[in-house]
Amino acid sequence: MEKLLAGKCSQELWFGILISLAMCFVFLCFDFSTFWGVNNEANLLVTKKVDPIGILNFNQTRDSCSDRYIYIHEGLPSRFNYDFLNNCESLSAGTSISNIPSMCPHLVNLGLGPEINSSEGVLSNKSWFKTNPYLLEVIFHNRMKNYECLTKNFTLASAIYVPFYPSMDVGVHLWDSNLTIRDSSAKHFAKWLSGQPEWSKMWGRDHFFASGRIAWDFRRERDNSSAWGSKLRFLPESMNMTMLTLEGSRWKNDIAIPYPTNFHPAKDSEVVQWQNRVREQERPYLFTFAGAPRPNQNGSIRGKLIDHCQASTKCKFLHCTEKKCGNPVTVMRVFQSSVYCLQPGGDSYTRRSAFDAFLAGCIPVFFHPATAYTQYLWYLPKDHTKYSVFIPVRDVKDLKEGQIENELLGISKDQEAAMREEVIRLIPKLVYADPRSRLETQDAFDIAVQGILERIENVRKVITEGTDPSVGFADEDNGKFKFPETIDS
Repeated sequence: MEKLLAGKCSQELWFGILISLAMCFVFLCFDFSTFWGVNNEANLLVTKKVDPIGILNFNQTRDSCSDRYIYIHEGLPSRFNYDFLNNCESLSAGTSISNIPSMCPHLVNLGLGPEINSSEGVLSNKSWFKTNPYLLEVIFHNRMKNYECLTKNFTLASAIYVPFYPSMDVGVHLWDSNLTIRDSSAKHFAKWLSGQPEWSKMWGRDHFFASGRIAWDFRRERDNSSAWGSKLRFLPESMNMTMLTLEGSRWKNDIAIPYPTNFHPAKDSEVVQWQNRVREQERPYLFTFAGAPRPNQNGSIRGKLIDHCQASTKCKFLHCTEKKCGNPVTVMRVFQSSVYCLQPGGDSYTRRSAFDAFLAGCIPVFFHPATAYTQYLWYLPKDHTKYSVFIPVRDVKDLKEGQIENELLGISKDQEAAMREEVIRLIPKLVYADPRSRLETQDAFDIAVQGILERIENVRKVITEGTDPSVGFADEDNGKFKFPETIDS
């Protein structure tokens, strides 16, 4: 009888243990599920940041978008962006008022422009477009729409992108002698934006926008009808924001990012194929210059460069007209046939031609540090001797006869090959991928976003430490456009 009772008790004990184990397993599964969640903002599967017990060992313990969320200010009135696209006939496609009627054809393919279908064997078969650089803001906006870490909750965002089209906005009234009319839209934009709840989070210092014009077009320093540009960037609200632009001013909240070229790859393989192509290119000319003289521009060295090029049997000169240099095939054919490409300033310090040269695997020759070295700090190596030649010309008289050819001939073949390889290595960072695709490697857009996030995070740390965030944010860098005795490498 005792054995029977003992057996029964033993069975009940084991049954109780099994039940307990089953219940523990159920609760454990329930608890385990709380470690996982779907992030509705990025549509990604993420894990909780903390494992309080230390039992679970996940490789991914944080949100992959942490500190990278960006909020797009979709509430911006359409008169500051989309209305320009719908009324493109009133927009200027260049720097002259005579170009006003020609912007509409450039807006196709999300701002990339018409696709180039016949390149006479000069370009690769896909992803080449006739791109207008003034549409950087449209290209940037379309890329931002597909950014992997967007949020609809601005309180969670590390940065706030404002899809404002400032170059289109200023272009409508850029030649108007009435300054009130010229500045009206900029003032309405600043007033509207600063009145939104998103503004008070960091009083605009987490806001940024992109521009398809150089910063000087928005920094008119005198209230004189003959003075160029609008006053957008001198408005108090605008001074609290960062502008990504083709060429920065001397104020530190204007950040230069690359001019759009005509190559917008849809696949990483297209970039690699293009790099291999320019690496193997035959280059019969020692140097080339593509441009036009600036006879009415005091201090321009272009006339001298043309004279030097035409006097040399080793130089190819492409006299730019809208028809010639407006054709990417013509420009790329010349640049691909040259070892070095001369890159003086244009209407301003920088020019798109420099990025065309990079794309062609042609080593750029710069004559002023503000054409590249003090501008594209997020993109180009600090040691400029790795990828370029610098011939300092402070005055036109400094450029002696035969100087350019002699200096270039003095560069060893090994150094030349190393510079070209560095130029080719930089290509993926200097092009904007097709907005309808996403590359595995970083392009110019990705680097701009990364730079903005880091810049805003530094401001956030300053605020956390109780320091004035305005200090250093929009200060002047008076040395940026000066000609130093030496360029640090």
